[in-house]
Amino acid sequence: MQDYKSGWSWFGTAESNEKPEDSELALCFARVFRGADAERVLKHLRAVSVEQVVGPAASEALLRHIEGQRQLVTHIQALIKRGRENSNIQSNGEQ
Repeated sequence: MQDYKSGWSWFGTAESNEKPEDSELALCFARVFRGADAERVLKHLRAVSVEQVVGPAASEALLRHIEGQRQLVTHIQALIKRGRENSNIQSNGEQ
């Protein structure tokens, strides 16, 4: 029986490919997106992208556009989370 998992080992993980400047960027995102105003902005971004629902008649172009928005907002949130985990920056602005 073949081991199908061994063929995917070259993918690695995102963390293993992280550069030092990526950590610094994540810290920047964590600092910028803290406090009540930042939470409100993030909530709005999620509402207009991640939580947006389109009907079955949506064009391929619209679906691609929305997916791009979702990916960007998800990427921003991931950077914020990574920055907060690495620096103890809290959403209320205290360090």
